[in-house]
Amino acid sequence: MTVIQKKPDNPIAHLSAADIEIIGKELDAIRDRVLAERGEADARYIRTVIKTQRTLEVGSRAVLLFSLFPPAWVVGTLGLSIAKILENMEIGHNILHGQYDFMRDPKIHSTTWEWDHVSPADQWKHSHNELHHRYTNVLGKDNDLGYGIMRVDEDQRWHPMHLGQPLWNFVNACFFEYGIAAYDLELGRNLQKGRHRDPAFRARVRAVGRKIRRQVLKDYVIHPLLSGPSFLTTLAATFTANLIRNLWSHSVIMCGHFPQGVETFEKTSIEGETRGEWYLRQMLGSANISGSRLLHIMTGNLSFQIEHHLFPDLPSKRYQEIAPQVRALFDRYGLKYTTGPLPKQVASAWWKVIRLSLPNRRSTQSADGVPARSLAPTGA
Repeated sequence: MTVIQKKPDNPIAHLSAADIEIIGKELDAIRDRVLAERGEADARYIRTVIKTQRTLEVGSRAVLLFSLFPPAWVVGTLGLSIAKILENMEIGHNILHGQYDFMRDPKIHSTTWEWDHVSPADQWKHSHNELHHRYTNVLGKDNDLGYGIMRVDEDQRWHPMHLGQPLWNFVNACFFEYGIAAYDLELGRNLQKGRHRDPAFRARVRAVGRKIRRQVLKDYVIHPLLSGPSFLTTLAATFTANLIRNLWSHSVIMCGHFPQGVETFEKTSIEGETRGEWYLRQMLGSANISGSRLLHIMTGNLSFQIEHHLFPDLPSKRYQEIAPQVRALFDRYGLKYTTGPLPKQVASAWWKVIRLSLPNRRSTQSADGVPARSLAPTGA
């Protein structure tokens, strides 16, 4: 996973500066077409998904009132798991990206939506929308690469502590929403630099604490108490549903930026980056998951991660529609469109976690004296 600038065979070496800017203009044209068509059908879609999710959640919690009976426990837990996945992936994630702000509905808007997650929406929007999407796969700038707890590139110095990264990546997957909350706070970095007394940081910590209390009270106190004699079984069902949601979300997100074929970039490569170069970095730094329409909905359409990173504020259901146009652009300019079935992409991402937990087997290009280059061709 050597950074693209240090690869002996740079996958964009054949592109001229003019090619890259033309790619940018063609992608702008796709975006403009969707913006012009966006309207009632998109609004109806998200309202339908929200109604379906809420009906499923209420129905599942009603079934869990009888969770002393194993069939009711299985049905209620499965339904609640799906409801939580839908709320986080297809609803919360996409609303918080501003995909439905055009509706001007104060109840379905990026400034008012609060999701079923321990990370407060405003903190997540900063770390995800403003940082991750801006600095996609740039080492040292995009902390979504490994969430600051993993070695994610062969050019990064190996340390014996990295031997444990498969284990703590699994633990992070199980409690992913809490990992995201800590990541949004930049908890490790702020504590390491002694910022724990900074008023702004302390205010953010208090906000996370309040959100965690609300989530714990809802999931592990109120709803189990409402189940009466089924208190313990409902408690177990809710914990299981949250675990399934966390494992699913972690897997989908790992598939978006970590499988084989996804590129990483040097920090210096984005200096003076043009719009075309930014688009190109999203194209090469993201990967898709192939599958059914149901799979796409359950991933929040992040199975079209390439299209999402190109156009993060377009309604998610539009990604499948424009994917053939985007892929045709890849083919026309000789670029690799990284995609594959979910099991393959998950296995590829995990293999990379395991491989990079070990020291490099041989010298990488970072030590061969090849000078770093911008994402754009020389002279761009």
